[in-house]
Amino acid sequence: MAVKVGIDVAKEFHWVAIVVAEAGKVLVSQRIDNDPDSIDALIGQLRQAEADHGELTVAIDLMGGVASLLTAMLIEAGIRLVYVPGLVVNRARRATKGGEAKSDPRDAKTIADQLRLHDDWREVTTSDETTLDLRMLVSRRRELVVDQTRRLARLRETLASFFPGLERAVDVTNLGDLQLLARHVTPAEIRRAGRRRLTEYLLRAGASRPYAEALVGKAVTAAEAQRTVVPGEARMAEFAREFATEAIAVRRRIGELDAQIAEDLDRHPATALIRSLPGMGATLTGGFLAEAGNLTRFATADQLASAAGLAPVLQQSGKMHYLRRATAGSKTLKFVFYQSAFCAIRTDPASKAFYRRKRTEGKRHHQALIALARRRINVLFALLRTRQPYQADYRTPDTATAA
Repeated sequence: MAVKVGIDVAKEFHWVAIVVAEAGKVLVSQRIDNDPDSIDALIGQLRQAEADHGELTVAIDLMGGVASLLTAMLIEAGIRLVYVPGLVVNRARRATKGGEAKSDPRDAKTIADQLRLHDDWREVTTSDETTLDLRMLVSRRRELVVDQTRRLARLRETLASFFPGLERAVDVTNLGDLQLLARHVTPAEIRRAGRRRLTEYLLRAGASRPYAEALVGKAVTAAEAQRTVVPGEARMAEFAREFATEAIAVRRRIGELDAQIAEDLDRHPATALIRSLPGMGATLTGGFLAEAGNLTRFATADQLASAAGLAPVLQQSGKMHYLRRATAGSKTLKFVFYQSAFCAIRTDPASKAFYRRKRTEGKRHHQALIALARRRINVLFALLRTRQPYQADYRTPDTATAA
């Protein structure tokens, strides 16, 4: 016999259902507080159930976050732990008696029942320190980049509302332009400071003289052209300076995170192989390793492509039979391979040739990049399997047409 355990993870407490696999009998259905003592007591119960009824498998419906302590303690205790996605639990629960009715005990039992039906769920293992650190750094960097994009859009919108001439003159993605906006942002401020003082200020901030002089020239010209004071200008200018100052600080922090990611990549054994593939820079390599985790969980390139949502999906019903584009998979992995393909067509002759061939076949730009991204998964998987770096003049039957 065997024992299947479903755990519905939550912030304050988890709900645990211990079920005998063959009979479906619920041995335990109880609340477990999310603290070390309660989880340790649960581990004791699991050991006893295993001794009484046979092999034990535990499933959780959430990875990381509030499940981190539970996951760490179960793995440390040597208990086999797998991941059943919350979406699967939701759909399975709707198909049972009660339909949409949701409760923690019911979800825990549903998770355990999924283990009774299938035993090929993704196993949860402990990540090495480097991979774990990479995952946290990449996640934080992604958050900052998203926030920065929103902040810069807000800065442009605010600037255009009271000084449209300056909004057209600056590029808020450049540090020098942000330095200017952090101090001088209204027409009157720019006219009062004058060309010389503005140029000296930007030079002290680190801008090159040609760039500083060109930027100041455009800013002064815009300030001379606008003499009207827009109602609410003072408050909007305050906000614009605030956005610019925050953007400068975030740029600095993203640079620090990039340096920390580079340090982790230097310690990771797969970095050199992955970065040898054209288009895979430090940021994309870090994102790939952080999301993929333990690379040994992908037995084939097809499995990696499926995880990235880049493998065609069979759609069959009756006489209907065709392949369609996947809508599931990791968006992060898909972005990594798509973006690296985009970079590769500008620098790598083999990738460029493959892309042009797909375009000649009638595929649109996006479709050709998706096709190239899928082929590059084969190449990357071969690099990791053979432990040999990418060579532009090396070809195998499955990688002969793309890199």
